[in-house]
Amino acid sequence: MRGETRKGRPGVRRAAAGIGIAGAAALGYGLYEGSSYTLTKREVPVLAAGEPPLRILHLSDLHVLPREAGKLRFLGELARVVPDLVALTGDVLSHPDASEPLRRALAPLFGFPGVFIPGNNDYYVPTFHSPHRYLRRGAEAPPKGPAMDWAVFARDLAADSGWHEMTHIHEVLMIGGRRLDVRGVDDARLRRDQVSLVAGPPEPGVDLVLGLSHTPEPRVLDAFTADGVQLTLSGHTHGGQLRLPFVGALVTNCGLDTGRARGLSRWHFAPRTGTLRSSWLHVSAGLGTSPFAPVRLLCRPEATLLTLVPAR
Repeated sequence: MRGETRKGRPGVRRAAAGIGIAGAAALGYGLYEGSSYTLTKREVPVLAAGEPPLRILHLSDLHVLPREAGKLRFLGELARVVPDLVALTGDVLSHPDASEPLRRALAPLFGFPGVFIPGNNDYYVPTFHSPHRYLRRGAEAPPKGPAMDWAVFARDLAADSGWHEMTHIHEVLMIGGRRLDVRGVDDARLRRDQVSLVAGPPEPGVDLVLGLSHTPEPRVLDAFTADGVQLTLSGHTHGGQLRLPFVGALVTNCGLDTGRARGLSRWHFAPRTGTLRSSWLHVSAGLGTSPFAPVRLLCRPEATLLTLVPAR
């Protein structure tokens, strides 16, 4: 028996070494993919017949740290797509000192109209917590870290860019000669959303009704859809961040189903009148991650150029 034990040890060691190598390789690839920034292009058939295309650059979940040269350079290069509108849907910063570097990086985009809202991570510095929390569907929000001053960042960004902060604001903006009814809410993950403050039917004669909500919580999507919002832009999910072949996202970290963790989908809602209403939903996979989990798998970080065209 003693001889068999000695004989078996090299096999155990080889198996352990193989597992370690595979784990290191997976981690290395996850880190690589986490910084493989890409521009995704989608077409949304939502405009009235005869309308020319409208191009929206959707940015979300940047999670910027003070020294992220690759991400900041990628953001600046996005001006080449020449959007009609830039929409930034929250979780912008992961450190208070990242505000100025981020605004410098975004400067090439300041020549275009823009709108923005906060996300849950724009109010508190990220802290480490168990990754198992994210694997529980509908898990409560994680403990809060030190406060970050979103109001100061929003003021500085608006002053530098001329962009509109849309937190609990509902107004008509002139974008490229067209009238857009735009409404945005504060973060639903932290239950700061007050949809009633932006509720109501579309303004008469608008060319598009656009909703902004960092977290795509069904209650917000239902309310937007009931009020005639045609397209809602969200983030928060990171596209699942870790996706499996033939399975996709395992979690969304909110009430949204995993099949909508990223990309474009239709959202349907039947109010009490019984009339089914539908709208478009675009969930960005985002450009960043928590600094404590900087890996992605089969879910590259993205900016998205949405080209809105007439409905078919």
